[in-house]
Amino acid sequence: MSLERLPYAHAVSIESDADLEGLRRVGRVVALTLAETRRAVEPGVSTAELDAVAANALERYGARSAPALVYGFPAAICISVNDEAVHGIPGARRLSAGDLVTLDVTAELGGYMADAALTVPVPPCAPLAERLAGTAEAALAQGIGAARAGRPLNAIGRAVGRAVDGAGFTVLRQLSGHGIGRTIHEEPSVLNYDEPRLTGRLTPGLVITIEPIISARGEGLSQDADGWTVRTRDGSLTAHAEHTIVVTRRGSPLVLTSVN
Repeated sequence: MSLERLPYAHAVSIESDADLEGLRRVGRVVALTLAETRRAVEPGVSTAELDAVAANALERYGARSAPALVYGFPAAICISVNDEAVHGIPGARRLSAGDLVTLDVTAELGGYMADAALTVPVPPCAPLAERLAGTAEAALAQGIGAARAGRPLNAIGRAVGRAVDGAGFTVLRQLSGHGIGRTIHEEPSVLNYDEPRLTGRLTPGLVITIEPIISARGEGLSQDADGWTVRTRDGSLTAHAEHTIVVTRRGSPLVLTSVN
């Protein structure tokens, strides 16, 4: 995919019990598929083998790969290693001890879609890599905590950015979260940094992804000749953590892509 802005559809908000149930079902499939694939991460495994684990899980649950369905992505899931920030294509590459591997699963089931990602350090891993992956998860938790009905949409980016900056890492500003539901990318864009000019408020029933995508140093990105893989220009390590959530009328959001 191009680094240019993706073609977004209108925002999806939950309007019925059937919508909520459909999103819960696909969210659980994403969570279970991600967990199965994570358990297969070890030195020597190829990214194609990890993709096969995910593809088998999606098929077993009756779901389809949303990136393949919507954009023609040439695999079941995106797998990005080290300086690859997003959209890595699984292939013959074998993981080595010390790698950082990001697993990004987006599924479709019954006309609904959900999306989640995590970054797994392949042990033994350097402290920097461990801390980077941990910071992405911590920033995600901060972003989810800020997603309350009535707050400005920018509250999420402010919380995420503060967590990343405080750890001494860099938000990759060209990449962001988004609305999701009936297709992968819907309005609104959910930034990972404080942007006071961002308008709009979080409304009950709004379905979005929150996904800090961060690097150890540089912010610049480039795209590989494959037309999909996006990596840091300076070779900095990257990490990515993501959940699909529903903004609730009161209190904390509902996390659709959690195994719990």
